[in-house]
Amino acid sequence: MIEQIYPYFTIEIIYYWINLGVLPFWLILIFFPNSNLSKYFVTSIFPILLLSGAYTFVLYKSYIGSYDFISNFDLYKGLGNLNELFSNDIFLILFWTHFISINLFTGAWIVKDSQKFYINKILLGVPLIITYLIGPLGLLIYWLIRIFYAKSLNLYD
Repeated sequence: MIEQIYPYFTIEIIYYWINLGVLPFWLILIFFPNSNLSKYFVTSIFPILLLSGAYTFVLYKSYIGSYDFISNFDLYKGLGNLNELFSNDIFLILFWTHFISINLFTGAWIVKDSQKFYINKILLGVPLIITYLIGPLGLLIYWLIRIFYAKSLNLYD
């Protein structure tokens, strides 16, 4: 049975599934951050397992396709080498899955951390949307909001 559906799991299809697959998690984080659905479904290990499964599948698919993993270390040689790596679909989907996973993890952390300080969920929506789109900038905005609610500036927690 797996052999019959395997050809449908192209890099392009995986890309669409990853992008569409994280949207329900983000919508729950933004609109229902304090719900049990968010607690058990989004801020748990569940989305990480799904995304790491997709990542592992892409690694497996690239290994079967004789992808040169050693060439990934060329990204440290300079911006030109990084640009060349991004022209490879396998590297691009691995990078994108990594990016999506880290942003979702950061969004889940923002929600969990905001509950300690009783941050207004409407106000929380702004850094969550920006984290979904831009990542680190959303985290910075959340940190600024957190300083206001915590009434202190902590460099660690």
